[in-house]
Amino acid sequence: MTVSRDDVMAALARVALPGGGDPVSRDLIRALSIDGGMVRFVIEAATPEEARLLAPFQPQIEAAARALPGVDSVQVVMTAHGPAAKPPAPSLKIGQHPTPHQGGPARISGIDRIIAIGSGKGGVGKSTVSSNLAVALARQGRRVGLLDADIYGPSQPRMMGVSKRPASPDGKIIEPVIAHGVTMMSLGLMLKEDEAVIWRGPMIMGALQQLLSQVAWGQLDVLLIDLPPGTGDIQLTLCQRTHLTGAIIVSTPQDVALLDAKKALDMFTKLKTPVLGLIENMSTFCCPKCGEETQIFGHGGVKAEAQRLNLPFLGELPLALNVRQAGDSGTPIAATDAAEAEAYARIARGLIAGGMA
Repeated sequence: MTVSRDDVMAALARVALPGGGDPVSRDLIRALSIDGGMVRFVIEAATPEEARLLAPFQPQIEAAARALPGVDSVQVVMTAHGPAAKPPAPSLKIGQHPTPHQGGPARISGIDRIIAIGSGKGGVGKSTVSSNLAVALARQGRRVGLLDADIYGPSQPRMMGVSKRPASPDGKIIEPVIAHGVTMMSLGLMLKEDEAVIWRGPMIMGALQQLLSQVAWGQLDVLLIDLPPGTGDIQLTLCQRTHLTGAIIVSTPQDVALLDAKKALDMFTKLKTPVLGLIENMSTFCCPKCGEETQIFGHGGVKAEAQRLNLPFLGELPLALNVRQAGDSGTPIAATDAAEAEAYARIARGLIAGGMA
């Protein structure tokens, strides 16, 4: 009977090694050759230290191959790939499964208020509002944090003009970055700009938990959380596990956007998260050439809905070319002295006056 390579590898895979695994799963077998009944291979350890640990198990590995029908003799050489390795630098992995959680929503040490900024649908400018409102609050003297919780489509690194990967000296605590006076963190800072996040729900929830609990936020007056659109895992996990001051809903005036905004309102109500107010984005458009004002998406729909629901209406924001250009360039319009910055400053002053930020 002639022994095959698969037969030998299967036999070696049955030898348990210290530290777990076997010679095959740990990718230690090199230069395997079979010449009639003669089997030869190399056990290549990663370091001399690992080779010393494996040496007592070499006879077992040889015996496993020799026990195969058709094998007459076995020749094994133990070697090490290189010099003794230095201790590995701590590495941070984002996207683990969430840890078990007991009790109700928990507070985050050092943060006075946490405000979630949500919308029922995408495309209403929620992330633009989040970044500009964070900067506007910082310019009012508040200590502000901004968490980009849109795991699948993080946009805050571009809008805030940061690309530096956050440091993690011990592989556990994440050091956030500072931009325009705002302490910020986004999964987008841990990935390449065009790299997709292809995760199932548990990994998404684990990533959110890490971004909240493992970031060294420091002392903050308010942390704004830019939520993804919709009413999914992120929103549910955040409301159930984190003590929120409340939520702000962003919508455009058009009826179809308001339909989805109402779903977001209903979600926060069912999750017992106070709704602090509504913002009407893209309320009016002023032509940069002729100055004519146009209500592209209608006007006043969000304010009317807030009045109907007896909720605060926090303000209107224009649809302006300068706002889009500023966000794309990494300097939110609220960080400038442009006329459009005043709308965000006005909302920030209102939140501070109302004790919400």
